[in-house]
Amino acid sequence: MSIFFIAEIGINHNGDIDIAKQLIDVAVIAGADAVKFQKRDIDLVYKKDYLASHRESPWGTTQREQKEGLEFGLEEYQEIDRYCKEKKIEWFASAWDINSQKFLRQFDCNYNKVASAMLVYDDLLHEIASERKHTFISTGMTSTDEIDRAVEIFKKADCPYELMHCISTYPMPDEDANLNCIQTLRDRYKCDVGYSGHEVGLAISYAAAALGVSSLERHITLNRAMYGSDQPASVEPAGLMQLIGAVRKIEKAMGDGLLGMTEKEVPVANNLRAHIPWARA
Repeated sequence: MSIFFIAEIGINHNGDIDIAKQLIDVAVIAGADAVKFQKRDIDLVYKKDYLASHRESPWGTTQREQKEGLEFGLEEYQEIDRYCKEKKIEWFASAWDINSQKFLRQFDCNYNKVASAMLVYDDLLHEIASERKHTFISTGMTSTDEIDRAVEIFKKADCPYELMHCISTYPMPDEDANLNCIQTLRDRYKCDVGYSGHEVGLAISYAAAALGVSSLERHITLNRAMYGSDQPASVEPAGLMQLIGAVRKIEKAMGDGLLGMTEKEVPVANNLRAHIPWARA
C-alpha cells in the first residue's frame, strides 16, 4: 500500500485564499494525495481575556485580530472545496472544536484529522468518530493512557482510524524524533501508523518512510520566511517535490524482503562466475 502523503497547509495561507490556492497547486504538482487545513471557532477555542490581549500582527494589535485574520470562513472553504475538486486532490481539515467539526461536515470530505492538541478532547473525538470516516489521529504531547482512551472511542464507534507518530515542537529538533515509536504504536494498537513531522529538512521524513508508515504529513509553505509560527517547520515547494519523489523511490526500494537471486542478477552472476564450472545460475 502506498504511503498517503498529506500536504498540511494549516494556517500557512495567512488568511489569503490566493495563497491557499498557490499551496494547493504546489501540492498537486509535487504529487501529494491530499491537502489539509485547520478550522477553529475563535470564541470557543480561546478565552475572552486572551483574545483581548496585545499582539502585533499584520491584522492589528490584539490576539483576536490576529486569530480572525488567519481564519477562513464559509466563502473561503467553498472556494477551497471547488478548487480542490477542479485540481483533483483530496482536502480535509482538523477541527479544534465541535462547532468547527459540524461546519466541515457540509463539505463531505473523505477524511478527518484529530490534531495532537485535541486528542484529549473526548467530546470532540466522539463527534468526529460518529461520522465513521477514515481519521488520522496525531499523538503528539499525549500519554499512553490518553492515546488508549482516544483509540477506544474510535473502536466503539466503529470508525476507521490510523495513528500518526508526532512530536509537537515547532520546529522539532532532529534528536527528539524518536521514530522507533512508530513500531511501538503498531505493536500496542495493532493498527496502521503514520508520521506527522515538524522538523527542519527532509531526512527524518525519509527515515519514517523507510520504516513503513501508512501516511506522512508535512506542513508546506511558499516561503519559510513568511509570517506565521508554523512556517519555520514547513517545506517549501522545491523541498516538497524532492520529498515526495524520494518517498516514492523509497517505497519501491523496500521490496518484499525475500532472500535470493533476482531475475536481473542471473546474467550478471553467469558472467562474473563463468570461470567457476558449478556456479552458473
